[in-house]
Formats: sequence, structure tokens, C-alpha cells
Amino acid sequence: TAAKSKSKGRSPSCFGYPLSIAFIVVNEFCERFSYYGMRAVLVLYFKYFLRWDDNFSTAIYHTFVALCYLTPILGALIADSWLGKFKTIVSLSIVYTIGQAVMAVSSINDMTDHNRDGNPDNIAVHIALSMTGLILIALGTGGIKPCISAFGGDQFEDHQEKQRSRFFSIFYLSINAGSLISTVITPILRAQECGIHSKQQCYPLAFGVPAALMAVSLVVFIAGSGMYKKVQPQGNIMVRVFKCIGFAIKNRFRHRSKEYPKREHWLDWASEKYDKRLIAQTKMVLKVLFLYIPLPMFWALFDQQGAIQIQPDQMQTVNPILIIIMVPVVDAVIYPLIQKCKINFTPLRKITVGMFLAGLAFVAAALLQVQIDKTLPVFPASGQAQVKIINLGSSNAEVTFLPDLQNVTVLPMESTDYRMFETSQLKSVIVNFGSENRSQSIDSASSNTHTVTIKNTAAGIVSSLHSDNFTSKPEEGKTLIRFVNNLPQTVNITMGGTAFGILEETSISDYSPFAGGRTNEIVVTAGSTNCTTTSEAFGYGGAYTIIINACSQDVTQLRYIEDIQPNTVHMAWQIPQYFILTCAEVVFSVTGLEFSYSQAPSNMKSVLQAGWLLTVAVGNIIVLIVAGASKLSEQWAEYVLFAALLFAVCIIFAVMAYFYTYTDPNEVEAQLDEEEKKKQIKQDPDSYGKESEAVSRM
Repeated sequence: TAAKSKSKGRSPSCFGYPLSIAFIVVNEFCERFSYYGMRAVLVLYFKYFLRWDDNFSTAIYHTFVALCYLTPILGALIADSWLGKFKTIVSLSIVYTIGQAVMAVSSINDMTDHNRDGNPDNIAVHIALSMTGLILIALGTGGIKPCISAFGGDQFEDHQEKQRSRFFSIFYLSINAGSLISTVITPILRAQECGIHSKQQCYPLAFGVPAALMAVSLVVFIAGSGMYKKVQPQGNIMVRVFKCIGFAIKNRFRHRSKEYPKREHWLDWASEKYDKRLIAQTKMVLKVLFLYIPLPMFWALFDQQGAIQIQPDQMQTVNPILIIIMVPVVDAVIYPLIQKCKINFTPLRKITVGMFLAGLAFVAAALLQVQIDKTLPVFPASGQAQVKIINLGSSNAEVTFLPDLQNVTVLPMESTDYRMFETSQLKSVIVNFGSENRSQSIDSASSNTHTVTIKNTAAGIVSSLHSDNFTSKPEEGKTLIRFVNNLPQTVNITMGGTAFGILEETSISDYSPFAGGRTNEIVVTAGSTNCTTTSEAFGYGGAYTIIINACSQDVTQLRYIEDIQPNTVHMAWQIPQYFILTCAEVVFSVTGLEFSYSQAPSNMKSVLQAGWLLTVAVGNIIVLIVAGASKLSEQWAEYVLFAALLFAVCIIFAVMAYFYTYTDPNEVEAQLDEEEKKKQIKQDPDSYGKESEAVSRM
């Protein structure tokens, strides 16, 4: 029986909690640090080390994440049917550690950089190693996910329901603490420079530290081995469950005639072949899995929280910070307060509230996005081109765009905004300074965004055409800077350690990215003269042109022109939606872990945890399907669409939850034990009497 499968050892306790859970919580912290630390730099590794484009990098990243949430089924089957939770966690943690180590090795540039030019000579080797590492990591992290939480729940006695509920909150807290610290630290490690022959961004260190933390996680878990209560596996239970379901369906179909009396539950049609215990356990599992059907919609929204970041990267740490604050607040303050108000806040009601709050978070995100969209520049679509005119001269310039024939007057040291044209209507511009004029042709085949500088000099009108080559606002808290030389000689320009190179008169440099909100030192070299000055502090997400007007005796005159407006919506406006989303996660996810454990039969705890995690994988698939099928061009409209879908699903789930009947698997299994005992007494009373007498003498 299930009761006999538990080991007899009892873990020492501390404040009413088994001491063994301390090892489990520390293990989970280290494992989550390892996973999220690696994941924090994974897309950057794909883009800047393996040189994949944005779309392919994102596709591989989401495939990896989905795989991490599909493999829990495999881990659960191994744990509940073969090795048991402890051995499964140890075995797959070894696989996990090897995978992290392989990832670290795959990012060593010098391994194939034989010509020492700073680039791998055989990128296929790095791709093969990194894909092998990611597959091993997905097997490891996914395989242990359902086992570790269920194994933690196993450490408590049946009467310790309150402590077990608190454990799942602490467990979730450790997940987010590991996520928070690694998300902050790993990008810092990546930014370091390392290498034998050439200095590169240090991906080996960024992947190596998570690998070391995974090794620590494994050691900590094994160290608590003597204290754990270990539930032994009870054979290939899932195969028996599937056979039981299949036989019940087949048997019901055979007896579909009205002459056969109906049975209380369709699974009762398996009673001719399978025992009462297996049928009861299968009913419990299917009842919960049916309830999980609407839940992926929550994760479809939740896993898009990266999409609702504006600037800068560090905003992604807000969620784990709020989790660490809100889990104890909700657990120690909010829930007891609700209880004092005589409100029966059941687990399924908590999950429903979590779904509703997630929908509200995306409504808030949509409202914020509407405000952001008002500040976004309009970039040319296919078949369009835009041009900006900068007048570097000392008098007004009349500019005519051909063949469109639009006219504009540009004041001295001023510029036009970007003006949009159909490509066929922008072939050249005619510049007039008084009686002098000059034509500047524009080739929109090579680029659809242009800047033309114009200047009236003693020798005549000088003009220069530059392709701007940007199609979106700067991201990650960056700002774009470029320079225009308005001096009569060539200059060499450096800003903040970035060289813009040598610029001829009226010529324009390419844009270079800089961190927003900071000043930088500008060094201009004109012949034998060096001029040094400090730039303005630029806003986040903007683009600027800096005109060099004078450089003499360490005096530099600069003129700043705003090409793209910086972000005007403050980052702090993201915090309300993060707060609502965090509250949703706390009442939804923590409750889901606890509910999955409490409603599962003793021999299928990991399987039901895997079922819960499977909703995350399905949620990610929903995002890909909806995003692919949706023709919405506006980001805010997509947020509203997802919020509406979640509200609809929330109503469906609330109705399903209303009709759900909570069961106590321990009580059901105890009743079955009692029935089996009585049946055994009836069949062989003499044998049972001798067994009872022997037990009483022990």
C-alpha cells in the first residue's frame, strides 16, 4: 500500500518544520540561479557570438524554454515509476551540471580561433556544443522540476498541512531569489573581457558561474540524504493508468446499449479488470488535469512580461524583487486577514483571482503602450523613403524635393524633421541659397532614410548625402549619437572611448550607441589642435546629431539636433503593471504547486506537478500561435487581445472550479486500505489473526 512505501526514518525538526527542507530550499535556490543566470545571456550569446539573426535567436530561445517545460513529464514518470524522486533528482542533476559545463566550453572563443583575429574559425563546433549543452540542460532542469517540489512536500507528515503550505511559499521565494541575483550578476560577468589570444565579452564566465552553482546545488542536495523521507516508486503506475483509461473507454463502448445500467463514473467501467484503488487514483488525477485545461492562458500572458519592458534591461529584476517582498506579505498578512473576514478563500478561488489580476496587468500594459506609441517616430514602410535636411550655412536655404515639388525653408544651423515620401516621389533635392543653387540626387534603393547636409561657402554650395540606416528606436536604455563636421578642414572625433573616425567638411559619421542618461568626454582633433569638452546627458531611446562648429585653443562649439525623440514615459510607470502581475503570480503559481501536491495520490505526486508545469509549455505555444495568427499591427491591441482571452478563460475556469469537489487522497487511500484489510479478513480470517497476534508481541 501507499502507506507502507514511505521510509521509516523521520527527519529532525526545527520550529515545527523538517530540517531536511533546508537542504531542498538551498538546492532550489542554487539550481534557479544556475538556470536563470544562463538564460539571462542566452539570446545575446546567440546574436553576438554565434552571429544568428534576431528572429532565429528568438525562435531557438523559445524552443529551448518550451522543451524545459515539456521534459517534466519524463522526469515525473522516471521518479514515480522507476527510480523514485531522490535518485531521479540526483541523476538528472548530474546531466544538468554536465550540460551547463558544455555550454561554458562552447563559448570559449580561443578554442577554434586559430588565426587569433577574435572570431571563431569553426562556428559549427560552437553551435554543436551549445545545442548539446542546451538539450542536456532542458533534460536536467525539466526532469527535476516536478520531483523537487513534490519531494519537499513528502517531507511533511499528514497533520502538517499548514507547514507544508508555508513550505511551498518558501520554495517559491527561493526560486525568485535565485532568479533575481543571477539576473543581476550574470550580465555583469558577461560584460567582463577575457580570452587568451584576444579579449572578448566573457561568455565562458557568464555560463561557467551558473555551471558551478549547479554543482553546488547537487552537493547540497546529496548532503541532506540521511535526513530525507523517501517515498519508494510503486512500479510503472502511468502505464497502468493509461491501460485503465483505455479499458474503461472500450468497455463502456461495448456496453453502450440501454439494457446495461449506468455507472456513477465512466472510469467505473474498468472495474471488471482493474482494482478499486487504481480506479480511484486515476479519477483523482484526471479530475485535476481536466481543471488545468484553461490555465495555460495565464502563462501565455505571464511569459510575455519581457515584452512589456521599455528601458533599460534592469527592469526585468522588478518581478523577482516584488515576489520576494509579496510572498511573505501575502502569506503572513493578506491570507490571515481574508480568513478573519470569514471569506473561504479556497485554492481554486486563489487561482481564479490570479488569472483575473494577470488580465488587469495586461490592460495596464496596454494603456501604458498607448502613451508610449504617442512618442514613437514614424519609420518608412516598404515603398517609402524619408529625408532630413541640415543647414550648416549662415543664411536661409530654400529646398525643393523632386519630383514631388514640395518646398521648405531651412534656417541657419537648423534642420527639418524627417519628411516622408513615396520612393517614386523622392529622386533629388534642389538647394537654393539666394541666387545660387545645387542639385543633390538621392538613391532610395540602397537606403530609405537619408540626411542631406547643405552649406553656402565662398567656393559655392557644398552638400553631402548620408544613409542613416536605422528602422527603430534604440533599445536597452541606449541612445544613438553621430557627428557632423562643420569646420573647413578634416577632423578626427572620439567620444567616450568610441572613435568616429576622420570626417571631411559637411560629412556625417555613422551612429554609435551610448548608455542613456550619462555625459561623455568629446575629443576633437583638427590639424594640430585638440579640443576637449563634455557632452550633454542624453535621454534614453533617442538619437542625436552633434555639429562641430568650432575648435580652437581648447574651445569647442557644438550644436545638438534631436533626430529621434527620447523616451518621455518614465520607467516607473511599468511598476504598477509589474506589481499587479506579481500579485497574480503569487496567488496563482504558489497555490498551484500546493494544490497539485495536495490533490494527487501518493504514487503520482510528481506526475501531477509535471501536469502543472505542462500548462507553462502550452502557454508558450499559445503565444506563438496567437502572435502568428494575429494581424494586429499595434502592440497595445495585442495586449488587449490577450487580456480579453484571459478574462474569458477566467470565467470558464471559475465555473469549472465551482463544480470541483476537493478530495483528500490520504483519506481515500486509507479507506481503500481498510476495505482491503476487511476483504483479507473475510477471505482468510485464520491467517490474518495470526499476523495480528505476531504484530502485538513485537
